[in-house]
Amino acid sequence: MRGGKRAAIRGSDAAPPPDDSTATAVPRAPVKLRKAAAASKPPKRKAAREEPVRPPARKAHLARRHIGIVLTFLLMVIAPVAVSGWYLYTRAADQYASFLGFSVRSESGPTSSDLLGGLTSLVGMTSSSSSDTDILYKFIQSRDLVERVNARLDLAEIWSKAPNDPIFSFSGNSSLEELLGEWERKVSVYYDDGMIDLRVKAFAPEDARDIAQAIFDESTLLINQLNDIAREDALRYSRTELAESLERLKDARQAVTEFRNRHQLVDPTADVQGQVGVVTSLQQQLAEQLVSLGMLQANAQPNDPRIEQTQLRINVIRDQILAERQKFGSETATGEVLSEVVGRYESLSVDREFAERTYTAALAAYDTARGEAARQSRYLAAYIKPTLAQEAEYPERAKLMLIIGGFLMVTWVIGVLIFYSLRDRR
Repeated sequence: MRGGKRAAIRGSDAAPPPDDSTATAVPRAPVKLRKAAAASKPPKRKAAREEPVRPPARKAHLARRHIGIVLTFLLMVIAPVAVSGWYLYTRAADQYASFLGFSVRSESGPTSSDLLGGLTSLVGMTSSSSSDTDILYKFIQSRDLVERVNARLDLAEIWSKAPNDPIFSFSGNSSLEELLGEWERKVSVYYDDGMIDLRVKAFAPEDARDIAQAIFDESTLLINQLNDIAREDALRYSRTELAESLERLKDARQAVTEFRNRHQLVDPTADVQGQVGVVTSLQQQLAEQLVSLGMLQANAQPNDPRIEQTQLRINVIRDQILAERQKFGSETATGEVLSEVVGRYESLSVDREFAERTYTAALAAYDTARGEAARQSRYLAAYIKPTLAQEAEYPERAKLMLIIGGFLMVTWVIGVLIFYSLRDRR
């Protein structure tokens, strides 16, 4: 029975498929309908790949690196901030500040050019001198000023009045190099638009004010020295020109004196002019006698004695004129021709006149320069006199704590970030 059923099943499985020609015919749908039905069917999805299931994450626990980060935070941030706060509020001594502000002013009176300009003389003659202010700005930070102030005040003793404060107190020796370093810490200089502001710190308000006053006094002395130098420079050139013109005038006058002594003539030009006057007078007389002779020859008899006398007078006048003219070319006591002597004297006279005019101009220029130098002056104008502090403003403890804490915090954060970046690259 069982064998027959198995054979039948096998026979049915092995039987060939029925022939389409003998099977019952089923009407087929049109091609368009089949395409539409195929399009309306949902696409077959591909079987998703099965991923292995990961085990659940373990619970967070404190690693060694976390402990190290906490320890570094305590050592690099908390501990330094705590030590700084302890020092600032228990050991740091109070410091008092004295403030000073001044500028360099220059005053000059109205000059001739200003008066000719009109409106410029109406404007105030007070102005600031930026070059002098630049000099003062450098002078306040110089070793020279530290030496001068230290000679008046014992800076080492003033800045060493807080022995329990080794950080803010002066702990060096009395050398100028050590004092200059402390000067840069205690004296702050601010320069803006020709004005200088100073802040001087000390452990006593009187000491801070005394140092500020000493700085102001020494700066005033420096400005006075610069003012004197400027005046001397303004007068030096005019004084030199005046001295040279005076020497030239002396030489010219000495040359004229030597010429007169050598030729024994006070003024050869005057002598020549006198001779010229004589010749001119003789020529006038000659002209009158010639006119008289002509009238006599026209009106009198040829043997008239007046004609002979007039002719004789004319001849004498002509001879005198010739003699006077010959004197111009005659030799003087030194054997030189008079015309050459007169020419040399005129040259010396021109030199003397030029020297006199040059000296007059140089003297006027010197008087003008001296007047200008007397009108121009520089002085130190203090718009903030050295103040006397009533309360200690320094050290600024809260500000220093914020700066120290912020700097340490930023340093620690950068260090942690660097550590994790290096750890992630492994």
